[in-house]
Amino acid sequence: QVQLVESGGGLVQPGGSLRLSCAASGSIFSINVMGWYRQAPGKQRELVADIRSGVSTNYAESVKGRFTISSDNAKNTMYLQMNSLKPEDTAVYYCNAEASTYRGGTINRYWGQGTQVTVSS
Repeated sequence: QVQLVESGGGLVQPGGSLRLSCAASGSIFSINVMGWYRQAPGKQRELVADIRSGVSTNYAESVKGRFTISSDNAKNTMYLQMNSLKPEDTAVYYCNAEASTYRGGTINRYWGQGTQVTVSS
């Protein structure tokens, strides 16, 4: 199994910044993709950004130019630097990983427990 633990959420004023971290642990053979999703009250969970093989990145249009995703493969840790935060960024942010636990094994999706980000004055 793979465990994902997020940290770094909190309350910030509009225009402020936060940095989220996601640490993966457990029986990890390889991680193909790691990503951040978010879910606001009454809305569906949506992709914020993801990173493949620690290199290729993809962002939702709403966060392009404001958020930066990165990873430290040696530490199996992913980050999301969030700048110029807006009230509409308020949501629970979830870490996701597509990983296998042994060579040739099935690639499964794993989720963290989520961390609350609130942007408000």
